[in-house]
Amino acid sequence: MSPYDVFLVIVALGLFGAIVLPRRLAGKPLSLPIVYVALGAVLFTVVPGAPAVDPVATPAATERLAELVVIVALMGAGLKIDRPFGLAGWASTWRLLAVAMPVTITLTALLGWGVLGLLPATAVLLGAVLAPTDPVLASDVEAGAPLTEVEEERAPENRWGSVRFSLTSEAGLNDGLAFPFTYLAIALAAATGPAATGGWRWLAEWALVDVGYRIAVGVLAGYAIGVLMARLVFGSPAPSRRAEVMAGAEALATTLLAYGLTELVGGYGFLAVFVAALALRRYEWTHEYHRELHDFAAIVERLLMAAVLVLFGGAVAGGLLAPLTPAGVAVALAILLVVRPLSGLLAFAGSDAPLADRAAVSWFGIRGVGSFYYLSFALAHASFTEIELLVAAERLWAVVGLVVLASIVLHGITASPAMAAIDRRRHGDPDPGPDPDDR
Repeated sequence: MSPYDVFLVIVALGLFGAIVLPRRLAGKPLSLPIVYVALGAVLFTVVPGAPAVDPVATPAATERLAELVVIVALMGAGLKIDRPFGLAGWASTWRLLAVAMPVTITLTALLGWGVLGLLPATAVLLGAVLAPTDPVLASDVEAGAPLTEVEEERAPENRWGSVRFSLTSEAGLNDGLAFPFTYLAIALAAATGPAATGGWRWLAEWALVDVGYRIAVGVLAGYAIGVLMARLVFGSPAPSRRAEVMAGAEALATTLLAYGLTELVGGYGFLAVFVAALALRRYEWTHEYHRELHDFAAIVERLLMAAVLVLFGGAVAGGLLAPLTPAGVAVALAILLVVRPLSGLLAFAGSDAPLADRAAVSWFGIRGVGSFYYLSFALAHASFTEIELLVAAERLWAVVGLVVLASIVLHGITASPAMAAIDRRRHGDPDPGPDPDDR
């Protein structure tokens, strides 16, 4: 069997799974990502002629595939949010970004440096790679489709933000804000490598360009493109029957436009896509067409997610985790079971959030495709002067791969029962019914 035949089988199974499995798995302690990873492991083990999947050897290809699925997921996440943007209404998000994310990066970097023996730049990279909550794999704990909680999110008693809103908004923003720390790792490696010129000029350049300029451009470009696309979408006449076939495709066009244009001018495309989605969602707030936009993005996201996770399963079966040491396993589990929960609880210290909600948000720091992207990006863009990043590539991929695999299993098993219990408590309904996304 040729690699092309294997590819066709993967596409077919991905399509079937994206259509059928969400309904079959709704309410069960099992998630779609678990099924896809297991399927990939089986396919690439038993199918004759299946090609080897090695993200370490192909960082550029891995980067592009992960990049595509993440930006589509960011658009979907932004369109889900029914809460108007603001400082007070997004207090839970700001806490997670200002406290949980830096604490996660710091503790992870310390584990990498102190336990794994990584050099400082490589340890910082590990922290940056494993900091973001992934918008691709977090769909089971994210907000539902647009217009499902508009009135509820405006209610004064929900001012702190629900679990679903907190995780959705966190995943949307911190997936872009991890970029400055990735650049910090690359800059630190260059500053301490064999071709280093000494001095602290690199730190000032990082603060001004990678933090200040790139974030500002990402926010401004995303907002401008989102508003422009919103006016085009909602200011146009009602679509004809022929145009209805492509209903919602504007979401994908906005995603690619926001990402591409922002990257062209040196901004953070991930951040621009999420901001564009928020601007698009804010326009004609209660318009039913927001559901079409979200549903189209969700379909594309599920297909891309299937491809990435099946390939990830193949990589695991092909030996991606082979370089793991007992220390690597301990660090990976500590990141999931200690670092993220602790960081989340610290973020909500002193808030009025219910204890159960704090615990849920802290636990569901899901790691996934975004981590693949940041790691492959750093390795693909490191020159010979950042040799310390390159020599650790296999070890880094093994640790990151185990964190993602464990997150897929642990969070996938606990997501449905945990979120069902939270929804019942929040709504006072003994049977919340199916998730709107699964219909």
